[in-house]
Amino acid sequence: MRHKYATPWIWIFLLPLALDYKATDANTAHFAERLLVLPSIAAGLALLLIAPRFHEPSRLRSVVTLSTLLCVFGSIVAQLAQGNDTGNYLRTLLPFVLFMVGYLVACRPWSEYRLAQFEKTLFLANMISLVITFICGMAAAGGLDEVRLRLVSVTLLGLQGVLLHELVVARRFSFYTVATFAATIVVELLSETRSLLVGTVLLFLLAIALSAPSIRRILVRSVVAGAVLAGIGGIAAWSFPTVAPQWTQRIFASGDAASGKDPTTIARQAEMRNQYDQVTSSADTLLFGEGYGHYYRYSPVHLPDLAGQFTEEQLYAIREWTAGHNFWVYQLFAGGLVFGIGMPLAMLAALAICFFSYRYWRAVVPDAPLLPVLGRAIMLFAALPATSIGGNPLGPRFSGLVFGVALGLMIATHARLQRTLPAPAKCPARPPQWGSAAMPELPGRVRPGMGSADLPATLGMSRPADAPSESKPFGALVPRNSPAPHANRPTIVR
Repeated sequence: MRHKYATPWIWIFLLPLALDYKATDANTAHFAERLLVLPSIAAGLALLLIAPRFHEPSRLRSVVTLSTLLCVFGSIVAQLAQGNDTGNYLRTLLPFVLFMVGYLVACRPWSEYRLAQFEKTLFLANMISLVITFICGMAAAGGLDEVRLRLVSVTLLGLQGVLLHELVVARRFSFYTVATFAATIVVELLSETRSLLVGTVLLFLLAIALSAPSIRRILVRSVVAGAVLAGIGGIAAWSFPTVAPQWTQRIFASGDAASGKDPTTIARQAEMRNQYDQVTSSADTLLFGEGYGHYYRYSPVHLPDLAGQFTEEQLYAIREWTAGHNFWVYQLFAGGLVFGIGMPLAMLAALAICFFSYRYWRAVVPDAPLLPVLGRAIMLFAALPATSIGGNPLGPRFSGLVFGVALGLMIATHARLQRTLPAPAKCPARPPQWGSAAMPELPGRVRPGMGSADLPATLGMSRPADAPSESKPFGALVPRNSPAPHANRPTIVR
């Protein structure tokens, strides 16, 4: 009974902020905060009250939780020390608060039924954000050069990560999945954003690394993936002939600049240099940061490289307070060594640990429950460092919430699987070949090959009273009327 209203709470938690279209400007932020943010936070608090609890400790979960709490609540120290504008501080910190709430809600041992609801709602929210952002961007006045950055959803790479799991890792090729992924590629090409294209390539390589059982297979599939991406790009360039010259201009922008350097890259370096100079100006700011919402400029050191792009008066007139374009440097700038840098390092470590654990478990126990959930969570959260190539993934509110939920699902699923599946450190470095070698002894854990009915009970996957009793497959993209045909089983022996 205590989970009776969990489904509508999940909807209210994730769906409203998908409509938060580019509302990072201070003039439009107040309406969005009241109409979209407050219901999401209220629903998140309600889910925290009804969520199940872990009864066994996990070092990885403890480290990530501690670093996230330090990042959010430790910002109060820098705010009191620096005295930044309160409105700017709260608006800049809000995506980080949503990230924390999303992580705390998702990092719980939810049942299989609730996990499927989370994944469905996440996918739907990302699709709504993709469509709404593209429609509003195309409806804006001006040519493609003026509106191109408004066409891209803040979670575009996250949506691509989930789709790549279905296409590359699980090998489920439906018309809807392929068409949606092709649509995301078209949006990338229309936006003329190089960092997004690089992020897509990195996610493609990550999906190949998750699915390929050996280094040789990784190299072969990487070549195939490169050919597929090149083919999609060629078809898109043929369909939109005016986009190809614009991409050529973007790629070779350094040749047209007076300094011979790419102006966008130099502008980002000037921003990071000023943030670094400010935070290292004293021992106090280096330890505790300048605080969220603190003003920063472009460093005049890079003024000669920006010749023809900025004059000296224009450069000194720049004064920003929003989250910077570089996530990693801005974390040091806002939180210092004590409160800022811990969360990014913990997130990267968690992503690496979950990646290698997934590869081992997929080779040893490919049919383990929750393993597909872990794979999709890894691909969704990997979009955070991929997005950071061109911007701050925790700058917009919606992306902060989505990546927080992705991190929570990844950490919680890893903790549950780690408790029951074989540990890589206690087994041979090379996974045994099926049918050619005996499996190692795994005392106290689930042995490979055990029935799927035994694994859910060991993982503590209980169903709520209102859930159907028959077994259902995982995920938002899998049809609910037929199980996935061994989606996680690698092709080792042909």
